[in-house]
Amino acid sequence: MRKNYSLVIALSISLFIYVFYRTDKTAVNQLFIYFLSLESYILIKNIVVSAIPLKGAIVYSLPGGLWVFCATTLAHRFYFRFRHHKIQIGLLPVLFAVGLEFCQLTRLTPGIFDVGDVTFYVIGWMLSSALFNSLRPNQNILSPLTLNGFTCLSCFFCVFLAHVSR
Repeated sequence: MRKNYSLVIALSISLFIYVFYRTDKTAVNQLFIYFLSLESYILIKNIVVSAIPLKGAIVYSLPGGLWVFCATTLAHRFYFRFRHHKIQIGLLPVLFAVGLEFCQLTRLTPGIFDVGDVTFYVIGWMLSSALFNSLRPNQNILSPLTLNGFTCLSCFFCVFLAHVSR
């Protein structure tokens, strides 16, 4: 039960930051604009930003760390089989996030490498590991696909919602 509350809180904080403090070109913000209208979205966003000013690492690094925390928390029970090996999925969120940062550093992907992002990713992964990863992976995420497995995979899909359209 503690896990469910922490996931809802962490994802809600991330969504709040993305919706009100990130560019309107972000996929999740495009969804809000589609349902509200650009004018309504901008009006609400301006009210929130003036009432709750956030800057720096809170806006740009914390959401990624919270995503790694949530994805790791959901993934710690799962594995997938590759040939005759069980590969733990609980390591994938932090490896994915840090890997993207290094791809930015080497200019393989657009963006700017940020040590703060990497720090938040590692803290999110370590916090989840310390709180929730006491059990060994015991379920193949794809065979059969369960509600828990679907929820875990959906958390990975959330990365798309942070995509910025050009």
